[in-house]
Amino acid sequence: MKVHEFYVGNEGREVFWNTPVLFEILLFALTAVALAIFAYGVYRRWQMWKAMGRPEMRLDKIKERVKIVILEGFFQVKTWRDIYPGIMHGLIFFGFFVLIFGAAFDAGQHHITEPLFSWTFLKGNFYLGFSFIMDLFGLFVLIGVIIAIDRRYVSKPDRLGYKGQPDNTPDDAIALLLIGGIIVTGFIVEALRIYVTNPPWEYWSFVGWLLSHTFTGVDYGTAKILHQVSWWIHALIGLAFIAYIPYSRLLHMITVPANHFLQSLQPTGYLEPIRDFETAESFGAGKLDDFTWKQIFDSDACTRCGRCQDGCPAYLSGKPLSPKKLIQDLKTYWLEKAPEAVKAKVNEMKTGDDAGADKPAASVEESGATDKLLPGEVVDLHELWACTNCMYCMEHCSASIEHVPKIVNMRQYKVLTEADFSPELQLTYKNMENNSNPWGVGSHLRGDWAKELGIKTLAEDPNVEYLFYVGCSGSFDDRGKKVAVAFAKILQAAGVSFGILGNEEGCCGDSAMRGGNEYLFQALAQANIDLMNGYGVKKIIAICPHGYNALKKDYPNFGGNYEVYHHTEIIADLIAQGKIKVQKSVEGLFTYHDSCFLGRYNEIYQQPRQILAAIPGLRLVEMERNLAKSFCCGAGGARMWMEEDIGERINNMRTDQAIAVQADAIAVACPFCLTMMSDGIKDRQMAEKMVSLDISEIVVKAMGMEETKPAPADVCTT
Repeated sequence: MKVHEFYVGNEGREVFWNTPVLFEILLFALTAVALAIFAYGVYRRWQMWKAMGRPEMRLDKIKERVKIVILEGFFQVKTWRDIYPGIMHGLIFFGFFVLIFGAAFDAGQHHITEPLFSWTFLKGNFYLGFSFIMDLFGLFVLIGVIIAIDRRYVSKPDRLGYKGQPDNTPDDAIALLLIGGIIVTGFIVEALRIYVTNPPWEYWSFVGWLLSHTFTGVDYGTAKILHQVSWWIHALIGLAFIAYIPYSRLLHMITVPANHFLQSLQPTGYLEPIRDFETAESFGAGKLDDFTWKQIFDSDACTRCGRCQDGCPAYLSGKPLSPKKLIQDLKTYWLEKAPEAVKAKVNEMKTGDDAGADKPAASVEESGATDKLLPGEVVDLHELWACTNCMYCMEHCSASIEHVPKIVNMRQYKVLTEADFSPELQLTYKNMENNSNPWGVGSHLRGDWAKELGIKTLAEDPNVEYLFYVGCSGSFDDRGKKVAVAFAKILQAAGVSFGILGNEEGCCGDSAMRGGNEYLFQALAQANIDLMNGYGVKKIIAICPHGYNALKKDYPNFGGNYEVYHHTEIIADLIAQGKIKVQKSVEGLFTYHDSCFLGRYNEIYQQPRQILAAIPGLRLVEMERNLAKSFCCGAGGARMWMEEDIGERINNMRTDQAIAVQADAIAVACPFCLTMMSDGIKDRQMAEKMVSLDISEIVVKAMGMEETKPAPADVCTT
C-alpha cells in the first residue's frame, strides 16, 4: 500500500522523508566537516594570495565596484557575448544559484532546524510552483553540464586548448562529474520518493515524476532502501563538491567575483607610470615580486575559458603568444613559489620581526626558493614581444584579468633594466631621442606638410580654440601627410579655430611606452606638456588614435590635462551641425576597420560609421570581425616598428577579411592602420581593385574639395 496519507488535502512534502533523525544528525556533522575543509582551503589560498607581490589597494569607489560585481559577477554580461558558451555557463550558474536557495528553503523543514525557523509557506500552490522551478533549474544545470562535456571532450574548440592541443586536466572532469552527479542523484532521490508516496500533485516535479515511472514494478520496500542509498550518495557528492572548491578550478566561484570587484577603474588601457627612476635598481617586472599581489591574484581568477585567445591577433596569426597561456604560465610559477613564501611570511610573524611586519609579502628570495626571471624563463620572449596591445584579451575576459599591463611591465624590465630588445626598436628609440620621431627625420621638417595651407602655428597665434596635434605620421610619413592635409582642409572649410605646433611639436611617445621604454616616453611627454601648457592649450584634436589615447589618458599623470578629441569625433559633429556638406557622391562598397586604440580603448565605434553613412553613394559593409571584436592591424604595442617573422602577417589576415566581403575600399581612422592595410593590399596583389583611405580623405572627396587619389599601396615611407 502506498503511503500518501500525509499529503491528503495539503500539497507539500516531508523534506526528510524516509530518513531517520540519525541521518539528519550525521548529515549536519558531515556538513560541518565539509565547511571546515572549505574554510581551511580558502584560508590557505588567502595566505598564498597575500604572500607575494607589492602592495596595492583597490578599495576606492565601492559603489562602482559593487555595481561591476552585480553586472559581471552575477548577470555575467561579458559571458553572454559569446552565445553558445554563454548559454552553457548561464544554465549552470543560474541553475545552481536557484538550487542553493531551494536547499535553504528545505533546511527550514528539517527536524533539527524546525525549532529555529520554519518555512510554513512551502505548502499549497507555493509548493507546487517551488517544485516546478526546482526541477526546471536542475534540468538547466544538467543541460549545461552536458554542453560543457561536449565542448571540452567532443567538439574541442581551439579556445579550450593551445595550438590544437586540448589543455584538459583531471580537475576539469572531476568538477563536471561532481556538478552532474549532484543533479542526477537529486532527481533519482526525488523520483524514488514520488514512486513510493505517489501524491497526486507531484507531476509538478516533472523531472522526478517522469523518472519515477522507470521504477514501475519495483517493490516499495526495495524502493525505500534505494531511496536511502541514493540520498546518501547525493548528500556525499554535494558535500564533496563544497570541500573540493578551494582546491580546484571551482575556486573561480570566489576569485572571479573578487577579481571583478578589484579590477582597475582607470581608463581602458591605462598603464601605471614608473615614478622612481632616480632610486630604483630595476624597472618593470623581472621577478614575480615585482608584480603587485593583485596582478598575481589575477592568475588565480583565470578559468581557462579561452575567450582572450579566441580573438588575439598574435595567436591567430601563428605567433606563440596566447593570453590564456601567458596567465596560466604565471599561475604555474606562482603556485610553485607561493608555499615557500607563505612559510617565510609566517616565520616573520613568529619571530616578531617589526621591520618585516609591515611588509605585504615575503619575497621569493626570502623563501629560499629558486627564482626565475619572468621575461625569458617563465614567459617566452617571443610571446612577450608578439603582443600588439590590442586589448582584445582584456575587453573580452569574463574574469576581468589584466593581461596587457603585465606584458608591458615585463617589456620594461627587458628594455630599462637589461637593455635587451630588438635592433629595430633600438633604432626607433634612438630616432625618437634624437629627432622626436620614429623615422629619425629632421625635426625641423615637422611642419612642412602645412606650408601651402596657410595654417598658423601657436607661436604665431596662440589664441585658437583647438590645437591640431598632427603626430609623427601626419608630419613625416608620405601617406600620413595626405591625411593631415585632408583634415586641415575640413577644419578650414568649417571655420574651426585651430593651430598647430609646427616644428615645436614632439612625438607623443606611445610606441616608446608600450614597447617598454617608459623613461623615453616620460621625457617626450613632459616636453610636449611643458610646451602645450606654455601656450595655454585647453583642447586638442589628434588624427592618430595612439597619440589621442596617450594625450587623453597618460599625459594627465605629468600635468597635461586637456580635452582631447579624435578627428572622427570632430568630423561627425561638424556634419551633424551642418558646418560641412558631404553632397558629392562617393561610389563604391566600403568596409570600415576599427582601430584598437580608437574602438576598444576609447569606445569610438559609431562616429566613423555615422560619417560614412552620411556620404552619398557610399555603401558600407561590415567585416566578420568588427566593433569590440575587431581584428587588429598588427601595428600597436610598438609592433609598427618591428619585423613580423613568425607566422602570418596580421595585416594580411585583416586585409583578407576585407577582401572576403568584396569591398572596394577599406576606410580607416588611424595612420598606423592606413599603412598596414595599404601594405596588406599590396601583399595580396589587390592594388588594382582595392584601396585604403582615411575617413578624412573620403570626407574631403564628398565635400567636392578635391579628388582624393591616395598613393599606391607600395608607396610608403614606413
